[in-house]
Amino acid sequence: MPCSQENSSAVPGIPSQTTAQGRTTAHHTPGSGRADRATVAVYAADPILRVGVVQQLRRRPEVDLLDEADAERAQASLVVVDHVDDEVAALLHRLRLNTVTRTGLVVGTLGSGALQRVIECGVSAVLRRSEADQDQLLHLVLAIANGEGVLPGDLLGTLLTHVGSLQRSALDPRGLSLSTLTTREADMLRLVSEGMGTAEIARKTAYSERTVKNVLHEIITRLQLRNRAHAVGYALRNGLI
Repeated sequence: MPCSQENSSAVPGIPSQTTAQGRTTAHHTPGSGRADRATVAVYAADPILRVGVVQQLRRRPEVDLLDEADAERAQASLVVVDHVDDEVAALLHRLRLNTVTRTGLVVGTLGSGALQRVIECGVSAVLRRSEADQDQLLHLVLAIANGEGVLPGDLLGTLLTHVGSLQRSALDPRGLSLSTLTTREADMLRLVSEGMGTAEIARKTAYSERTVKNVLHEIITRLQLRNRAHAVGYALRNGLI
């Protein structure tokens, strides 16, 4: 299910743009945060979850916890939940609309479908609650503030598998790949790399010699290369064949 486009629904205990019941209550005076500290706001429906994360981060001098009045200008927004449902997705979408902050998710359980959903909602970093000790929370916040992405290894594998399936379903039926060569072009360059001439390639691929010449000429022209040998070298260096 895609990221919700709602921006008015409220999550019980989690603030919308006009309510603040779920934000951290750490004291902060506007302008008092040091430039070398990452600013962070914490969102959670469960007050126990919120207090636990806030207490862990409050001990670290590297971060500056913002109170509800200043949460909109936090570099990092941490959403702490048991699982991702429609209300959480609505909150993530609202946070995505704020160009100042980047969002991280501390979550109890997250399946492959939910992973895709939260990424579509703009989440740049994910940490399982079972692994959310003080050091891991700090690492998450600093990574978010620095514009980096963080995913547990198994979730990264799940995401890459999903991207690969999207590539195959979207590109393979049209004979394309994510490279700059079509499947036919790559096949012909591979045969050139094996030392075959035009006539041999034509017999091997069941295309006419004229088609083979045209395909290879198109590759050389489009990629601004000098000749077939140059094209083969380029393809090998870039992992296209």
